[in-house]
Amino acid sequence: MEKKLQIHCLQHVPYEGLAQIETWITQNGHQVSFTRFYESSHMPGLDSFDWLIIMGGPMGVNDDDLFPWLVKEKEIIRNSIENNKTVLGICLGAQLIASALGAKVYPNPEKEIGWFPVQNPVSFNSPDNIFSIHNPFHVFHWHGDTFDLPKGSQHLYESVGCANQGFLFKEKVLGLQFHFEVTRESLRSMVKHGMNEIMEGGRYVQSADSILKDHRHFSSSHQYLYKVLDYLAE
Repeated sequence: MEKKLQIHCLQHVPYEGLAQIETWITQNGHQVSFTRFYESSHMPGLDSFDWLIIMGGPMGVNDDDLFPWLVKEKEIIRNSIENNKTVLGICLGAQLIASALGAKVYPNPEKEIGWFPVQNPVSFNSPDNIFSIHNPFHVFHWHGDTFDLPKGSQHLYESVGCANQGFLFKEKVLGLQFHFEVTRESLRSMVKHGMNEIMEGGRYVQSADSILKDHRHFSSSHQYLYKVLDYLAE
């Protein structure tokens, strides 16, 4: 019988939730609990969950003075990794994992907001790996910061606008800079709350209309999402 997982989610803002990940959790009969930092910074004990999922948000990894709970958050991420938990970080979540593993997080030369393709880097030489992609595929991005790859991690993805789009550490810790979990509803909410950033523009910043009217990539993003979550659950 397949083990039912207890998953804990660290959520930073109301408009960047689990989205399609929650559908996968429900369909597979797993349980999910939350720390929503905009409501409370209470953290669970390590023995109360199997997986830790860290979502995105507009704050930066090093904004401890503005968001004191970041210190506790990085600590629980570090402790989860040391205790062999499965850990998944998305966007800010990936940056927090990188930081917890001792890597630098800093502003990327370009902001990346919109639907842009990612691909495996030249250094990726595992064609039969679950993370192998044979053609660049479009996923949704919303980030201004990037990270150095943590020591001992495998570089998974890159894009034209950002070299480090994903890494895997010790087979159970996955950081992804992009948002493969977005749904039409969650994307509308992100755009609504982030219009100021979109209006600032940039080489890799699409307009709100372009972002919201492009429905071509939800299906492939969710197929990839399910494939990766199934792999981590095995």
